Amino acid sequence: MITAAQLRAARALLGIDQKTLAQISGVSVPTIQRMEASDGNVRGNIDTLTKVVDALARDGIELISEYARSETGGRGVRLRQAGTPSGRSH
Repeated sequence: MITAAQLRAARALLGIDQKTLAQISGVSVPTIQRMEASDGNVRGNIDTLTKVVDALARDGIELISEYARSETGGRGVRLRQAGTPSGRSH
């Protein structure tokens, strides 16, 4: 599961816009826009969600689930590595 807030935060960490995320994930810009406009968990076709999550993971984004160990709990994102795995500058 990914929330709209996590999706927006992941893009911010990577320094990319919706168009770039659409290109690297192979989905349309309107789809990314709908995903980011969702309340809470992003809803959609599982294949589309997988494409987006996989694209983010390739660029170093790790999604932190609600029940992951942390001092204060909650969902989040983190950038696993520095650099530009997909050849883009951030």
